[in-house]
Amino acid sequence: MASPAPEVDISNAGSDSSPAARVVRATVVQASTVFHDTPATLDKAAKLIEEAASLGSQLIVFPEAFVGGHPRGQNFGDWKTKGRESYSKYHASAIDVPGPEVDRLAALAGKYNVYLVMGVIEREGYTLYCSVLFFNPQGQYLGKHRKLMPTALERLVWGFGDGSTLPVYDTPLGKIGSVICWENRMPLLRTAMYAKGIEIYCAPTADDTTTWQASVTHIALEGGCFVLSANQFCQRKDYPPYPEYNLSGKDEDGPKPDSVVCAGGSVIISPLGTVLAGPNFKGEGFITADLDLGDIARAKFNFDSVGHYSRPDVLSLIVKDHRAAPVTFTSAADQISRA
Repeated sequence: MASPAPEVDISNAGSDSSPAARVVRATVVQASTVFHDTPATLDKAAKLIEEAASLGSQLIVFPEAFVGGHPRGQNFGDWKTKGRESYSKYHASAIDVPGPEVDRLAALAGKYNVYLVMGVIEREGYTLYCSVLFFNPQGQYLGKHRKLMPTALERLVWGFGDGSTLPVYDTPLGKIGSVICWENRMPLLRTAMYAKGIEIYCAPTADDTTTWQASVTHIALEGGCFVLSANQFCQRKDYPPYPEYNLSGKDEDGPKPDSVVCAGGSVIISPLGTVLAGPNFKGEGFITADLDLGDIARAKFNFDSVGHYSRPDVLSLIVKDHRAAPVTFTSAADQISRA
């Protein structure tokens, strides 16, 4: 883990507030969920946030599904008894947004004076979503992004987000947003984020492959933005025992507690494609870097995908950014129209 460093002053009073003058210290947290124990996961998050803040970090990014856990290894394939019981337990580990867990995370962001980006499993009624929550240093919950497209078996247990939760927040640190794991491979979604002016592109993930490193490097270059990719580092001992969890390749010859299930690979990349910190494939830890926001203009001198390098006369994109509700009651719509 990096050694403590002086806090960077980002106040506007008496200083040059242009992007070229701003430097932001950011930390990506690489750590495992405490599976099926959300209170313990939040306790762990609190300690990690405290330690990351002690490094002078102004922005802290956690992995995909840190609160609630990624569903790898769970038995959802049996849609009758075993699948139902697995889903019931997974549903119980998720959190309501808003809710008491969100309030606690907001309080932690305020206590340590940081912007916080947290991957969670969100529960709305009996449907679960893979979401990212955003908090500011004033201890306020700003909003969320729901993953638009769960990948492969994730679709058994996660609902689909819609265009109403694609936020990019204009903050004193820069414009912050998030796209989760393999939805980063969706070119039109990336383009929508670029059009919103994203500068600090948070990419929580569950992908520890070398091809993921190529993906996030490409995004940094394509978007002219900083990419902060946060993944969990998990060993077999972090998961519930076999047969409750059956992790392919880890349990066939008997469980090996120290075998690596997810190797992390968390990384921070500049708009010029330079790796600023990471990737870490060795264990839990912090990936910390100072982001010189002047690099954004330097990168976009060469390539601005939604600016001087776009061709709207040939290629264009329409984003449906309204909430897609399965049921609409006309009486409620009439009341809104009369207001």
